[in-house]
Amino acid sequence: MSYQILRRGESRSFPVPHAFTEGAAGAGAGIFLTGAGAGKAFAELPDTTAFEFIAIELGTECLGVHTGESRGEEGFNVVGFARFRLGDAEPTKLVELVKQPRTFQRALEAAKMALEGSGLVVAVCNDFPGCIVDRLVRPYYNAVLRRLDEKLASADGLDMTLKLGLGYPEGPISLLERTGLAHHHDVTQALYEALGQEAYAPARRAQVSKTRSGRKPNE
Repeated sequence: MSYQILRRGESRSFPVPHAFTEGAAGAGAGIFLTGAGAGKAFAELPDTTAFEFIAIELGTECLGVHTGESRGEEGFNVVGFARFRLGDAEPTKLVELVKQPRTFQRALEAAKMALEGSGLVVAVCNDFPGCIVDRLVRPYYNAVLRRLDEKLASADGLDMTLKLGLGYPEGPISLLERTGLAHHHDVTQALYEALGQEAYAPARRAQVSKTRSGRKPNE
């Protein structure tokens, strides 16, 4: 599957060269729009029917924000995608590919084939804010941070319990500290605003980290 990449700002999915980005052609049958300006780039395409598929890199927003929707019948050759990355950590091999009710199956399969051809693993989901992983793990991270505030156990105790009890390779608090509590705040705040569910409301420690981010030491 031939594809081209149109970059519009830094891509969270591909911040550094990858087999996928190296495999792009100057003119491919499909096109991936990457970076914070991917949605704007889609709006500026002169002919959206000229491609077998158009894949827009998403943050926490719905694909419908870019394609428009009204009666639940949206979707043609446009899909969304995001390679999962927790905070500042290296992106994982998982790419969440977003479809709408009437997304062309051939467009979905072509985009999936292009991603999998460079060793990435694709999970297809419907069009919801935050896709799959963020919808599942952000309430869990918030719950652990709230239990720490309630002094259920120490941070090390919570991490050790979850590692030994559930077989996780790293405790959630250690993981959030390593990858950025402020970034967790930004993602979960966006989901809270989109979904209005209390489980996504940023935990106090994430709010503190966000407030302090950008400050000078000892400020």
